[in-house]
Amino acid sequence: MLFGRRPWRRETIFVDRLTMNDAFEPSELVSSAGNPAPPGVRASSFHTPDGKRLRYAIAPSQLPRTRGTIILLQGRNEAIEKYFETIGDLTGRGYMVVTFDWRGQGGSQRLIRNTRLGYVDKFRNYVNDLESFVQDVVLPDCRGPYAILAHSMGGLIALQASPRLMNVIERMVLSAPLTAFPPGRIGLRGLNRVARIARFVGLGRLPTHPFQDRTHEPSPTTSVLTSDPKRLERNQALAEAGPKLFLGSPTIAWLAAVSGAMVRLTDSDWIARLAIPTLIICAGDDRVVATPAAERLAWRMRSGSSLTIPFARHELLQEADRFREPFLEAFDAFVGGALPLE
Repeated sequence: MLFGRRPWRRETIFVDRLTMNDAFEPSELVSSAGNPAPPGVRASSFHTPDGKRLRYAIAPSQLPRTRGTIILLQGRNEAIEKYFETIGDLTGRGYMVVTFDWRGQGGSQRLIRNTRLGYVDKFRNYVNDLESFVQDVVLPDCRGPYAILAHSMGGLIALQASPRLMNVIERMVLSAPLTAFPPGRIGLRGLNRVARIARFVGLGRLPTHPFQDRTHEPSPTTSVLTSDPKRLERNQALAEAGPKLFLGSPTIAWLAAVSGAMVRLTDSDWIARLAIPTLIICAGDDRVVATPAAERLAWRMRSGSSLTIPFARHELLQEADRFREPFLEAFDAFVGGALPLE
């Protein structure tokens, strides 16, 4: 057995007035004419072992048959609604899709009183959330076989959870995974050391970028996330329609947790534990994460491979069609054999 059995802990309505987006209930999704919800999608929530309430959504295959289930893992400061288009693309190909909002973001429970800051106490909490989600939602409610599609921070979490998921997950596709930040003055280990010291002396809940919320909205020219004007405008409209779904700056505690997870991925013994066949797809013009680090990780993995889409920016699934369509074709080619249409 992969995980120890836990009592069923699903709820459809639960709101903590101190640490939740009190404008949203767990079963609510924010949709619009420019960002319609996928056909048949339904949302609910589940509880983690430490009592956090996380929102999730399930969308059925749009074909008469299903190829299995894609577990879609979002990046930092994302929400289910941002992936409506991608969910529709996958269900249109015959996959069932299940996704959830990480603790502290989207429609899931916030962890500190300043709900605009991205916070996590330990990176292990993210991994536990994924394992709990698989145990309590995916296995009971979603048809196998299973594959993971993860973006950015979701890719880092998937890699950390990989040794415990190898008996469940057939394939993983990681979109611009957060395996390292672009090179800085003090390096990854130095950054992690400084962040851990700051957290230890009580500064963990302070933002890493205090003035991030005051910056102007990016344009397709200035955005580091996407060059596509329509999808950029759609995501900006979503942030205006559901402002409590999204965050500002990450905290020092988040930085300490995430950089520590990155450091572990440089260890040869840890990399040797990554046995799930994994395709890493990188963005050629990525200024958010370090593409060379992701390519190097794929080369060091016994079951990893990588490809880079030239000139694409960080959010490959929110990019222009000339970048996004090759991504989806590569995903389907890699995953489709393990999740056949039956």
